[in-house]
Amino acid sequence: MVKQNVHRCGWVSSDPEYQRYHDEEWGRPVTNSQQLFAKLCLDGQQAGLSWITILKKQQNFEQAFYQFDPTKIVTMTDDDVETLMQNPGIIRNRLKIQSIIRNANGFLKIEEKESFSDFLWQFTGGKTLINRWDSFRDAPTKTAESIAMSKALKKAGFNFVGETICYAFMQAVGMVNDHEVNCHCYQACCDEAVR
Repeated sequence: MVKQNVHRCGWVSSDPEYQRYHDEEWGRPVTNSQQLFAKLCLDGQQAGLSWITILKKQQNFEQAFYQFDPTKIVTMTDDDVETLMQNPGIIRNRLKIQSIIRNANGFLKIEEKESFSDFLWQFTGGKTLINRWDSFRDAPTKTAESIAMSKALKKAGFNFVGETICYAFMQAVGMVNDHEVNCHCYQACCDEAVR
């Protein structure tokens, strides 16, 4: 349920779907490995596009990629890629489609040693980093943590995981709380923060 007449972060538009995403998901800590994988893949799809574009196609991506189950995604073939290139419900970019398959292989490689969640959360010391921005424009686009995460993911075989994508991902999954301090979600995300 989208709240009316509340103060939100300045990047949020008047689109009800965008407001719901901001109010209920963005900045809330996610520790489930498969959910983190899905979000990282979706953030990679955003490269060069707006997040609202991806958000509106999220269900189509979930249907196209087996609800982001890496064990099923790794079985996808070149024929599957060609089929997806004809799917108007997703971003029809061959490199981005192939990146989800590539990233699923990277996910399984990491999971052989540790949970994907532990692997990602190590970059914030296993806790939410709480910031205090008056405006979303004050937040950085990359940090030492996102640079380290990007390098480690690339080493594990991932792509579309640059430093800026990784920071946007960290914001989205509550590894950092970058809600503006006067946003109605700021305190709730502080309360939910992983400590």
